[in-house]
Amino acid sequence: MMLRTCTVQANLDFADEADMVKKYRVSLALQPIATALFASSPFTEGRPNGFNSYRMQVWADTDPDRCGAPEFVFENGFGFERYADYALDVPMYFVYRNGKYIDCAGQSFRAFLDGKLPALPGQVPTVGDWANHLTTLFPDVRLKKVLEMRGADAGDAKMLLALPSFWVGLLYDNMVCDAAWDLAKNWSAEDRRQLHADVPRLGFKAEVHGRKVADIVREAIMFAQHGLQRRAQRLHGVDETRYLNVLLDMMERGRSRAELLLEQHENYDDLEMQDIFDACRLRAPLD
Repeated sequence: MMLRTCTVQANLDFADEADMVKKYRVSLALQPIATALFASSPFTEGRPNGFNSYRMQVWADTDPDRCGAPEFVFENGFGFERYADYALDVPMYFVYRNGKYIDCAGQSFRAFLDGKLPALPGQVPTVGDWANHLTTLFPDVRLKKVLEMRGADAGDAKMLLALPSFWVGLLYDNMVCDAAWDLAKNWSAEDRRQLHADVPRLGFKAEVHGRKVADIVREAIMFAQHGLQRRAQRLHGVDETRYLNVLLDMMERGRSRAELLLEQHENYDDLEMQDIFDACRLRAPLD
């Protein structure tokens, strides 16, 4: 499953707990927007599968204890301690001891802290055990020493550069981050749940709180551009907004990368699936 849902993640740092909370809420709320924008997994076993992002659909149906969009992030009082409580309550997978993985599936890390783990009675965890346990959590945004954005499919080189640029533009400027939160702050828990369920299949055509996802995507890209302009990080006189050009080109076409891939599959009878995948390694479809 890990092989078939191969992706790329952008990792972003934070200054302190308050900064983490702000960035986590914005990025978790908008993660389905990134899923729609970077969707590029419309095939399974060489055939269309009915999804824009089948990868995200797989993760939506993997393990509700450790995947998805934890709603407590949007509640008052969210911070490091609340995330730690969540992590403690996620059932364990394993403990690594002396080069071996010890099966602890379904057992409690809280019990481990008390020396009552059935797989290792009388033993208590090390910091390394806790770090390992945190790697078995797979929410759409994962908190470690950084915030890990997990909603995007992998793409070609241009899309790989666009992903961190998109999130840095949205999150690293306080004014822009506030504007990005305005896109999602009125969504209810049910809005977020439904959006998370709809986007893998519908992509840009999904709706949330009376708005098309495609329209929200356009605004998010605009905000990201503004954030990167304000960062004013330049190479050879050109700022980081250049990395968003591939996203702007896609929005001008009005179709996601997944939809462009499907068009190639449908319109070119002599085009093999391997040809489509090879093209993705080098350039945007139809370039």
